[in-house]
Amino acid sequence: MALFEYFPNYIWNLSVAMALESGGKIGEIVDMCEPIRKAAESGDAGTPDFMRQWVAKAETLLELAAEDEQRGRGFSASDKLERASLYLLVAERMQQQGSAGREETYARALEAFDRSTRLGSLNRERVEIPLPQGTMPALYTRAPDDGGPRPVVVYCNGLDSCKELLYWSRLPEALARRGISTLCVDQPGTGEAIRLQGLPVDPHSENWASKAMDWLEAREDIDSSRIGMTGISLGGHFAPRAVAYEPRFASGAVWGANNNWREVQDKRIKREGENPVPHYWGHVFWTFGASDMEDFLAKSEAMNLNGHMDRIRVPFLVTHGEKDRQISVDYAQQAYDQLVNSPRRELKIFTAREGGVEHVGADNMSYGRDYIADWFADTLGGSTQ
Repeated sequence: MALFEYFPNYIWNLSVAMALESGGKIGEIVDMCEPIRKAAESGDAGTPDFMRQWVAKAETLLELAAEDEQRGRGFSASDKLERASLYLLVAERMQQQGSAGREETYARALEAFDRSTRLGSLNRERVEIPLPQGTMPALYTRAPDDGGPRPVVVYCNGLDSCKELLYWSRLPEALARRGISTLCVDQPGTGEAIRLQGLPVDPHSENWASKAMDWLEAREDIDSSRIGMTGISLGGHFAPRAVAYEPRFASGAVWGANNNWREVQDKRIKREGENPVPHYWGHVFWTFGASDMEDFLAKSEAMNLNGHMDRIRVPFLVTHGEKDRQISVDYAQQAYDQLVNSPRRELKIFTAREGGVEHVGADNMSYGRDYIADWFADTLGGSTQ
């Protein structure tokens, strides 16, 4: 199993893989990517060309969706709006902060996503969770009603994802099938929180995760004794940290370990390993609210789970791809080894036999999705058949 590598550039290929795994159509993706193969050789400098092509395809889908809607075909319109929103978000994610058209592209993506939810009667509700400053926008996906309160999982972003991409990973769908609801959050430093409110990353994730817990506990459809926490990519820092310092969580898991992300930054300064996004240093300065490298390194000093994992006293799962080019598989072993007080700990390394070997399963997300969903069914009281 390997990453689909259309371009001579890991970061661009990662975006293509993300789109494919999130519901993009291969023919549309080829149409968007074929004219910009040469631009990919320019790396970061070619990202405006990337956005032009992907936005153009999204605009066609928006037009087609409007035609469906005029004919009363809401489900068909919703399907097209999903892909339009996806392509707009992938295009926006590739751009440097402050670049022309980025804010407008993001706004159009959110609008298309919201229209798709409504027209498609999709199982997701946009909510806002109060924080000490601002709010944490989120998507709430309900498990089928069986007459009683349900378990739920808080699902957080990595460095460069958003709640819509969390939803499209289909983990909320997999959990709902197992009788578990999901709250996909745009925590500080990601998605709407950073783009529309300017809320930077908080390495102490228990601060915002506890607010999500408060919000969930107030709901009658949630069993507050069965709330789990997971995160993808840099969520491999945020989720364990939250479970370590918020004792109300009953179970945890990571889709990609990130036991010492601060150390990874030292390696990236030396150009070791692949970056997740173009314009990498500009992106992390923006999301951490840092003015320069010195400021960023100081603000990211707490992005290290050494000395914290032993506080986790609930079941915890660590997953990782054996060929992850961004975050070494060694960090997964570190995380597992430090879960000394977890009553049930598990380490799952995805290999070539099944797939999901790249960063957070960029080559095939189905194995990580199913494994994590089954873990929470086992530890929170869902069903697996």
